[in-house]
Amino acid sequence: MANNAFIKLVPSSAKQNVSIEDVKELFHYYKDITGKTGDQLDWQFENSAFPYEIKEEDEGKGKWFYLHSSHDRYYAILIGVDKETVQDEFGQEREQTYIQITLPEQSTFGDKGKANEFCKFLAKKLQGELHLFNERIMYFYPRK
Repeated sequence: MANNAFIKLVPSSAKQNVSIEDVKELFHYYKDITGKTGDQLDWQFENSAFPYEIKEEDEGKGKWFYLHSSHDRYYAILIGVDKETVQDEFGQEREQTYIQITLPEQSTFGDKGKANEFCKFLAKKLQGELHLFNERIMYFYPRK
């Protein structure tokens, strides 16, 4: 059975809307900074830190993509962006953007670890509310 994590962009998040292209840019930025860590350590760390490449299907253009790995320890992570309608504390309905990270049935424990790392990175960057694979919630936005 597939496993899901969500990053919800709440009213006090850094951004209220995010596109799939924004998530791709953040992925490339994440790969870049992990590569710089490898340079500081004088080790090819980027190949081990996040060994995935973006793959995109025609039916998913603009909505979702997946990260595929050619390493034996890893398989794939699916990432999509969508909106949902939620009610605030006053009963007002509003649209909320969320990023869904899915681990397919074939995913390995390595995929889950890397997906958790990437989820936390995205949630910190966007100051969102992270609903982890184990259904726990982490708050990365300024709370009042």
